[in-house]
Amino acid sequence: MEQREMSLFDHIGELRKRVIIILIFFFVAMIGGMFLAKPLIMYLQSAPEAQELPMNAFKLTDPIRIYMTFAFASAVLLVFPVILYQLWAFISPGLHEKERRVTLSYIPISFFLFLLGISFSYFILFPFIIQFMGRLAEQLNITEQYGINEYFSFLFQITLPFGFLFQLPVVVMFLTRLGIVTPKFLSQVRRYAYFVLLVIAGFITPPELISHLLVTVPLLLLYEFSIWISYIAYRKAKKAEEALEKQENDSSVQ
Repeated sequence: MEQREMSLFDHIGELRKRVIIILIFFFVAMIGGMFLAKPLIMYLQSAPEAQELPMNAFKLTDPIRIYMTFAFASAVLLVFPVILYQLWAFISPGLHEKERRVTLSYIPISFFLFLLGISFSYFILFPFIIQFMGRLAEQLNITEQYGINEYFSFLFQITLPFGFLFQLPVVVMFLTRLGIVTPKFLSQVRRYAYFVLLVIAGFITPPELISHLLVTVPLLLLYEFSIWISYIAYRKAKKAEEALEKQENDSSVQ
């Protein structure tokens, strides 16, 4: 497939088309999310860390707010692969045929990492934070009485950021294939990246060392893994460029 030049209006029209497709799929997914919301809420309420906490509705609108929040979150999860594909479809006209095939394969990887990040934060990090908060309340002789809206809002605050943070290797791989970043650049800015990740970890976790390390260490390992992924993608991109140049030189000689 040949690359084609697109004007600014063509790009705007293409973007509008992709956004409309996403909104249509999101509307359908939102309907599905309304059916998934109740079983999801019941499942999360049956978790051991949730059963130990007396949760109440402190406002009349808390039940519907929780229900709609879960419906929205379920819709986002369902439509996430569609968003990734539409993003790929928007930028694919500017890529070579081989680059299109390679970047298309990033979509299932990205979705898997999104689920992995949410799973890590829910099954490992979140229970630890809940236990820490419970021990602290007991030491301070505080009776725990939580609203269900606050509980699930805190749950989303912990889990959803990890789903997006775990996209780092895919984003780095994609930017490397486009020639925007290199493994050398990522290594040079490592100290600044570490600082940013430490700040992010500080926002996500409570002011306690162990929980902070539970967030920081995976993020730092994720960054180092991203450098390694960038190195592999960079080598493949260079080989593809050399093969393309050789092919063009051979065709010009003929």
